[in-house]
Amino acid sequence: EVRTIFLQYSVSVLVSRALPDVRDGFKPVHRRILYTMYENNLTPDKAYRKCADTVGTVLGRYHPHGDASVYDAMVRMAQDFSLRYPMIDGHGNFGSIDGYPAAAYRYTESRMSKISTHMLDDIDKETVDFVPNYDDRLKEPSVLPARFPNLLVNGTMGIAVGMASSICSFNLKEICDTTIALIKDTDADLMTTLVAPDFPTGGDLVYDAEQLRRIYDTGLGSFKVRAKYNYEKKGNTIEVYEIPYSTTIEAIIDKVVDLVDSSKLREINNIRDLSDMSGLRISIELKKGVDPDKLMQKLFKMTPLEDSTSCNFNILIAGSPRVMGIREILTEWIAFRTECIKRGLFFDLTKKKDRYHLLSGLQKILLDIDKAIKIVRETEDDDEVVPNLMIGFGIDKPQAEFVADIKLRNLNKEYILNK
Repeated sequence: EVRTIFLQYSVSVLVSRALPDVRDGFKPVHRRILYTMYENNLTPDKAYRKCADTVGTVLGRYHPHGDASVYDAMVRMAQDFSLRYPMIDGHGNFGSIDGYPAAAYRYTESRMSKISTHMLDDIDKETVDFVPNYDDRLKEPSVLPARFPNLLVNGTMGIAVGMASSICSFNLKEICDTTIALIKDTDADLMTTLVAPDFPTGGDLVYDAEQLRRIYDTGLGSFKVRAKYNYEKKGNTIEVYEIPYSTTIEAIIDKVVDLVDSSKLREINNIRDLSDMSGLRISIELKKGVDPDKLMQKLFKMTPLEDSTSCNFNILIAGSPRVMGIREILTEWIAFRTECIKRGLFFDLTKKKDRYHLLSGLQKILLDIDKAIKIVRETEDDDEVVPNLMIGFGIDKPQAEFVADIKLRNLNKEYILNK
């Protein structure tokens, strides 16, 4: 019994919580947040709304878990140092790269960012399947009709039961160019268009072409990212302005202070965090005569100023976890997006066919409006109006109902011709 229940729990964590979907790159909580904001019309051109309102709506409609799980996901989606392209436009204190937490949801406000609107384009055209929510009251999308491969553009991390996922982010233009190249040629060389991962916190990638090719092909591997810096001769200081994505300012400063205290680093007088609204800045004050480049090489080896990033592209495909390379991920996304476009076109075509059918009925009464008025006036029972119009003009029931619903003031030739 324990084995059975634990397996059910494990599958639930994999599918409904920890791993992203290959199609839209989201976990269920992120998908539900964006869909709720879309339903509430919180688009980029509308006013901000309190996060407490959105959190409450998400909990009540689609995500029956703790409010912290929803708000923490919202906060991360609004942080430009967490996501390469933030999905939420936040207003207020949404935390900092130092690890300082966001303000409570009763203080912060949010709305969709411009790029997130492309995750929901044409969702009202039956482009994706909808499934019942947790209590069968409402329907929610099983996936969003993403117009770009968000999984690779923003990346994600997740820890499930017995497996984990770690997907690095890439530049939007490079991913789009690579997708276009794959549409034209399934054997296209990814390295020509997809240069390297691209992190929101910046940094220099310690480049190894073979290592990157292995990650692209298998979805597994690691690479190193190091901080960027300038040397200010006037103040004899090193100014670090970009750091690896996998670390924080606090972790870097703590490590440097430990090394200075233990006398393993003797070249540094002081280290301070001078980050402000204009951006990240760690100031390292050097002792006289110290070579800044040699010191930075030393710091790269001994501190998180150079850090390793692991890749494990473990994602959900058709409800099952699988480790995939970038070519396979993009191929799956292209197939999904093609299906979305086909379904959207079919929806539009069906609507236009239905409309054309109704207008065809209207066209038939155009030649004799007086006859239509006569039929309606001479029909004693309301229920007989539609059948009598059907008989009089040789039209079907939907067409007759459409004609019968026209207002009296619109029964003129100009209105019907315009229609």
